[in-house]
Amino acid sequence: MDTVTNATLREDVQRRIASLPDDLTPELTERMRDDRARGWINPFRTDDAQAIRRDDSPHDAASIWRPAFVRDVEKIMHTPAYNRYAGKTQVFSFRSNDDLSRRGIHVQLVSRIARDIGYALGLNCDLIEAIGLGHDLGHTPFGHAGERALNDVYHARTGRWFFHNVHSVRVLDTLYGRNLTLQTLDGCLTHNGEYEQRTFELSGLSSFEEFDRTVEQCASMGDLAIGKLRPMTLEGCVVRISDIIAYVGRDRQDAIAAGLLDEDVFADGLGGRYNSWILSHATVDIIEHSYGKDRIEMSEEMFAELRRAKAENYEKIYRSNGIEGERAEVLARAFSLMYEHCLGDLRARDESSYIFRHHIRRIDAALSHYGKRYEWDRDLDQTVVDYIASMSDGYFAELASKLFPEIRFPQRTYINER
Repeated sequence: MDTVTNATLREDVQRRIASLPDDLTPELTERMRDDRARGWINPFRTDDAQAIRRDDSPHDAASIWRPAFVRDVEKIMHTPAYNRYAGKTQVFSFRSNDDLSRRGIHVQLVSRIARDIGYALGLNCDLIEAIGLGHDLGHTPFGHAGERALNDVYHARTGRWFFHNVHSVRVLDTLYGRNLTLQTLDGCLTHNGEYEQRTFELSGLSSFEEFDRTVEQCASMGDLAIGKLRPMTLEGCVVRISDIIAYVGRDRQDAIAAGLLDEDVFADGLGGRYNSWILSHATVDIIEHSYGKDRIEMSEEMFAELRRAKAENYEKIYRSNGIEGERAEVLARAFSLMYEHCLGDLRARDESSYIFRHHIRRIDAALSHYGKRYEWDRDLDQTVVDYIASMSDGYFAELASKLFPEIRFPQRTYINER
């Protein structure tokens, strides 16, 4: 793109974003104040009494001080998978600047943004928090690069597909048997922030039978099913759009902090300040266009801007600087070798192996509290996927180095010379 064209594009983008409001209209503000004064309750919110659990266990019954979705939040936070968020990549795997985002801060940001929007709309903020904190529990080490690497080897062997959002459901519902509500599990499944929409309408899903069929279709059909997912609740819709809002600006800040990009490379001219811009402007826009409705939507102008910013991130960050060049090849090779090695250990029933000692025994111990066992031998490929997806970046790298000395992971860079 020549200099004149590039300058014109930047001017157009900056003019458009300058026209987007940063506050609610006086009319909506007054309406909201009046509604709150009258004790208005959003008729489209998910009430605690609507919570549906797979098992009707008295132990999981809601109470006046621990409503149904509060219990879900606590169940999620006490899983080992939640603790491992802190060791998993958001975007940048091999740069150890302690200020760069990890998966743990991402889910907190999603939850916080979604709660702000949900509070304004009169939705169930406990359900929003549960979905927000649990939506990425199934993520692999090394972010989306790791997800692609694991999917490639799994699909080549089985014809099935691995998606982190589908695996988040498996982590909560099967591996740890936490008996979460259908609404929370549905929100985790349908959160996928790779599929932006201007309007989010509800799916109408109402039972675990239908939900289980949907999960199976995602694994067997891949994108044909994933691309059609819609949340069953407005709370799930809010988390889904908040996922994009949370990463599109924050990833820019991280790319700049990592020394990979300069402040002035983005067309909007805001650099790292775009994060605060999108947080305030997108939140206002969604509230303005969704208040009192049975759907979540944004204006055409905000939707166009969100898509533009996300596309720019892909061009300048994700396809260029996330897992750079030869590192992607090293990662893919490591995932393939790890998969085959673990599969061999399972076939040999080698109980001294890492997959038995660090995965199967621990999952069995967790499930024993609920009178269940980990049926790892029913599907060996699935068990390998369960183990690899559960790993933090550091655990994966250390284990790969032990098992495959020929694999040389890049040294983590703490000191940036730029």
